[in-house]
Amino acid sequence: MSVRPVPDSVPRRLPRGTARAVALLALLALAPGAPRPASAALEIEVTSGVRDPVPIAIVPFAPSAPADGGLDVAAVVQHDLEGSGRFRALARARMPAKPTRADEIAAGSWKGAGSDYVVVGRVSALGSGELAVDFDLVNALTGARLATQRFVGAPSALRNAAHRVSDVVYQKILGVRGAFATRIAYVAVEGAAPEQHFQLIVADADGANQHLVLESRFPLMSPAWSPDGQYLAYVSFETKHSGVYVQRVKSGERRQVSARAGVNGAPDWSPDGRKLALTLGGGGGNPDIYILDLTTQDLTRLTDDPAIDTEPVWAPDGRSLYFTSDRAGSPQVYQINAQPGAHPKRITFGGTYNARPRVSPDGTQLAMVTLDNAAYRIAVQDLSSGAVRVLSHGRLDESPSFAPNGATLIYSERDGERGVLATVSIDGLTGLRLKAPQGEVREPAWGPFSP
Repeated sequence: MSVRPVPDSVPRRLPRGTARAVALLALLALAPGAPRPASAALEIEVTSGVRDPVPIAIVPFAPSAPADGGLDVAAVVQHDLEGSGRFRALARARMPAKPTRADEIAAGSWKGAGSDYVVVGRVSALGSGELAVDFDLVNALTGARLATQRFVGAPSALRNAAHRVSDVVYQKILGVRGAFATRIAYVAVEGAAPEQHFQLIVADADGANQHLVLESRFPLMSPAWSPDGQYLAYVSFETKHSGVYVQRVKSGERRQVSARAGVNGAPDWSPDGRKLALTLGGGGGNPDIYILDLTTQDLTRLTDDPAIDTEPVWAPDGRSLYFTSDRAGSPQVYQINAQPGAHPKRITFGGTYNARPRVSPDGTQLAMVTLDNAAYRIAVQDLSSGAVRVLSHGRLDESPSFAPNGATLIYSERDGERGVLATVSIDGLTGLRLKAPQGEVREPAWGPFSP
């Protein structure tokens, strides 16, 4: 449940991910797995941060026990801001006081304690059964109040309200909209073939507050969020063949939208939420790019080439798509208009492997997997200048996905022999790792901003 703000102020072969899933499918038994709870919350490890993080104090919020369930709102905010790699929080033991309102802050004492900014707040129960979270952000150097805001919602949405506080603080200080109150989807895998167990999970952006969307003994792949954040499209092999499904996250209601002969893969929602771009292989097995109208089931073919065309993603304006093709002899990224008969234009030229394109929300940056020093890493290409920056440092990094503010990418990497999730800012300065206590996690997709 959300809270509402109250205004107050490729070589000639299938891509690695598809080939891996097909190989796994051959090893799996046919019986469905028994229902199990979602894996435990992901553990966060900050791997890099800016050299001079912003010093800030997040004072414990005045609680509203027992309505708040014991959640430490200030601790969630601190976890968010420090996890971004751009803030350094003052330890509670060093705080000169414990104010809960802006007018109780003596700016000089906080400046003396080494904090440039102070966040104070309180949680209160309303007669409607909802909770209100009020907070203030104060500049300790000038004493100026930078933000005063209230969020109201059900007690179950208190953590989301804390993330929204973080979003406001992040934007007021850094000038970039925060994405802490958004969600991620990913695939969790436990066990070894042929007894592997797959779960499609949705969680807060920090890996907490997990919700199990689907579980299966068969591979789950390529989750993609609808623009309104209400649905996920994904690939499942539960019928022994690949199929594309659309599922409402809240209710679990789902339907199969593509189960054609051959490959059914890599769904991506159009910006208006009415269509899916897909990779379809047909009986001959040669993948091409198609557009599926979800209302009429009409199918439009965009590419028709002997090469492997796969991994389509829409441009933010909905007029074109980017995709991976090996038509030039090695996997590269191309762009094609979203209409029959259009001719693709090559976008990437550096190196022998550039694949899995993802476009930033503002349409200016292209994230991809690139071959760099014999390792697969995440890179970003400026679509205006063509300049490319390699952002990650792993040996097998894949599945990049932009945060809805365009400032951060989430992707999967290897931690030893286990798959984990990682984030990196597009300037390459900050990053963190999210890993499951057991098993591995892969194929992340960052959801949109919620209303």
